[in-house]
Amino acid sequence: MNLHAMLKQRAAAENPVRVGVIGAGKFGSMYLSQAPRTAGIHVLGIADLAPDNARAALARVGWPASQYAASSFDDAGRNGTTFITEDAEALIAAVDVVVDSTGSPSAGVRHALLACEHGTHIVMVNVEADVLAGPLLAEKAAAAGIVYSMAYGDQPALICEMVDWARSCGFEVVCAGKGTKYLPDYHASTPDTVWGHYGLSGEQAAEGGMNPQMFNSFLDGTKSGIEMAAVANATGLAAPKGGLAFPACGVQDLAHVLRPHADGGVLPEKGTVEVISSEERDGRHVIGDLRWGVYVTFEAPSDYVERCFAEYGLMTDETGRYSAMYKPFHLIGLELGISVASAALRGEPTGAVTGWRGDVVATAKQDLKAGEVLDGEGGFTVWGKLMRAEDSLALGGLPIGLAHNMTLKTPVAAGQPVRWSDVDYDENDTTVRFRRDMEMHNRRNAQAAE
Repeated sequence: MNLHAMLKQRAAAENPVRVGVIGAGKFGSMYLSQAPRTAGIHVLGIADLAPDNARAALARVGWPASQYAASSFDDAGRNGTTFITEDAEALIAAVDVVVDSTGSPSAGVRHALLACEHGTHIVMVNVEADVLAGPLLAEKAAAAGIVYSMAYGDQPALICEMVDWARSCGFEVVCAGKGTKYLPDYHASTPDTVWGHYGLSGEQAAEGGMNPQMFNSFLDGTKSGIEMAAVANATGLAAPKGGLAFPACGVQDLAHVLRPHADGGVLPEKGTVEVISSEERDGRHVIGDLRWGVYVTFEAPSDYVERCFAEYGLMTDETGRYSAMYKPFHLIGLELGISVASAALRGEPTGAVTGWRGDVVATAKQDLKAGEVLDGEGGFTVWGKLMRAEDSLALGGLPIGLAHNMTLKTPVAAGQPVRWSDVDYDENDTTVRFRRDMEMHNRRNAQAAE
């Protein structure tokens, strides 16, 4: 409750937190729109492979051109301005906290390792990288003495906050997750069909600057799988054994639906993540949908607490035993400053990996032939299915974060997972090697535990 006061102290001492942003896309731009309005924060630099795009983004969010005309980091530091560069490593070395909002798994892994090397706290908007290799990155960050954090404003961090709230109050968390727009047919959606599912024409999407592959990853289940893997890895909640079920559910029914089978709900067990759909399976819209929000369901530990639930008007199931809390919206990059301030001033992440529990495996959208080239998250060939990490390892599943520009050696039937053994891959690729090291590290740990 005192982050703003701490930031004001830094401002008064003329010692603002020096922040770097890598990637000036939508998420990065939203944060940059707020940073100049936040006491005690100085965006020292922005790194982008297309500097002119970064400048255009700053102009779009209302920065005066003089604010980003610095000629170097030293110049920016002296004048309180911002230096735009293509050199991400130089930026990481110059700041207190770096934000990776690139969306590229390989870039995210590289930037996190550089942050460890330079002693710079890192906020990973890049949940794709976090799910691909976060368990090992978090170990390296801890050894380096830096904060490795989820991004507040993105749904995984907000879910983690709600889980932490419930547990800190002494409640057992039954389920936690988010809402989305989902129907089973969406798993086969491609960049060519995506806009029809959103009720948009291609022309409307183009006018809005919308990327069809990115938006398709939201729709085909991949993004949901990635985000729930991140939550499982941070909170200790389990990934559902058979993958996400996407039950249709409104906020009024959270406590009824997100409870165990034995008590009338949809969960095979307590303590899992799940995504709820804003659409009924027949296409009708769910009343009270949570498409933009997050939730947690929890259980009263005693008759006394059940009575308290009733006395204070909590929404419960018919037994009064299960209840829920939810947040209907998330503000994406507009809220990211919470993570930056928490890392710099408290030395705390807003959600962070504590173990490897969830993984997201590339799964064929259609019958794929040997010789076909995978096109990654949101593409034409594969979508990402949430699995338990131990099941992914036993299968030899290919993570969705690496299922890009890899050529199939064997055919894979629609709906089946793609395995490492199904593709040609470069064993010397830095990101591939890091992920394979993480898999080996996990197997050794499991064997030692036995």
